[in-house]
Order: sequence, then structure tokens, then C-alpha cells
Amino acid sequence: MKKLRLFFLISLIFILTHVPMTAFAYSYGDPNEEKVAEVYKQMAEKLNENPPNFAEAKTIFETVKEELDMHMGKEPSEAVLKAIAAKDKNAVLEDMKKILVLNIARRLENIEKNFEQYDTSKRLLAKAFATYEALSPSIQAKDAVLDQQLKKEFDNALQSLGNPGLFGVGKKQSNIEQFKKSKEMILTTLQKQFGLKSLKVGHFSESAVEKPEAVEKKEWTDLSKAKNWIPIAVLVIVIVGVVVYSVRRKRA
Repeated sequence: MKKLRLFFLISLIFILTHVPMTAFAYSYGDPNEEKVAEVYKQMAEKLNENPPNFAEAKTIFETVKEELDMHMGKEPSEAVLKAIAAKDKNAVLEDMKKILVLNIARRLENIEKNFEQYDTSKRLLAKAFATYEALSPSIQAKDAVLDQQLKKEFDNALQSLGNPGLFGVGKKQSNIEQFKKSKEMILTTLQKQFGLKSLKVGHFSESAVEKPEAVEKKEWTDLSKAKNWIPIAVLVIVIVGVVVYSVRRKRA
């Protein structure tokens, strides 16, 4: 009996450590943090110190510079570094906001290119929305109604992805035209709000698929896929087995 209990505990620990706690979440999936958005918030915090800490802001920015150069070209990074060198706090923050808009555009462009790939599209939309959340306070300060409209449009974009359902149950057809409308509204509005001449700075990723590894290793579990129920099913079977065995032992 002691050996059985030990086996049960080991099995339980193994399963719990391998089943993501977000397995029961839906909506945007795991609300992944977008690195460039987090960098913006950290830089803003340093620049809002008295006096502004430009040296620390530069150090933080350099953690994403290479990635930005790869996806957007060197112009955005050069503008930020120039503003930091000039110790122009407002220019740094405004240039960073423009980078966030470009990042949202990049994510939405990749979703449209790979629209039928539900998992990838949903991950990228989570990242686009996480980026918008960093911009939201700036929009809200100018126009709270517009901020809510943009958030609703992100939700419309999410709905447009459809849902493969679980074993076909609850399946919802995707709608790329609806997605394009949401994308157009979001990008046109942000471009106007932050004064960007174009959203085509540098180059966007042209890979056929933006692989999960490229969307960082933070995982969320899509319960619409049968394979993601396996760990939960194993856990239930182990628990039921132990209960049945214990009852039989007592009766014996």
C-alpha cells in the first residue's frame, strides 16, 4: 500500500508539473507578454525618475535592438538611440510608441499571411494585444471611447479566427474578411494617432509560418486539441485507480 501511495504521489507531481496552469484558459490564450512592450514600460519607468535615467533606459532598450533591426530595419532603433543621446525624454517615449505600433502591424500582417493556422494566429494576436495594452493609456488619455473601440476591434479579430472546437464540437468557421476589417481599423487608427507616415518600415518576416519557438517559449494550452487532454485524462485515471484499489483493500 505504501508503494502504491508513493507511486501515486510521484505520478501526481509529474503530471502537475507538465500540465500548464493555463490549460483551462481561453480568450486570447496565455496572455503572453510581448518583449518590446515590456521594454517600453521599463524604459518609461526609468525616464520618469527624477532626473530621468537615460543610461538605464538605453541599457534596457539594447535588449531588443537586434530583434527590432531584424524586423523593422535600423531606422526605428537609430531614432530612439539618437533621442536618448540628446536626453530628450519625450522624443524617446514617442519613438518607442511608434515602434509598438509597427510591432502590432507586424503581428497582424503575419496573422493574415498564415490565417488558417489557428494556433499560430492566436498566439500572434495575443502578442499584438499585449502590445496595444502598453499603448492603451496614451490613447485613453486622449479619447477613452476610442480606446474601448480599439479593444473591441481586437476582440472582433479574435472572433474572426474561428475555433476548431474539441473533437469537432463547438467548431466555429474562421472569417478572414472580418479579420481584415479589424486589422484595417486598428492599424489606420494607430497610424493616425501616433503620426506614422507608413507602417512599412524596414521589412516584415516573410517566413511561411512564424514558428512557436519564434513566438517565445511561453506556452498556452489549446484544449480544442485532443492531445492536450491526455495529461488530464492520465491524472483522472490514476486517481480513480487509487480510489478503487483502496476501496477493495478495505473490503478485503
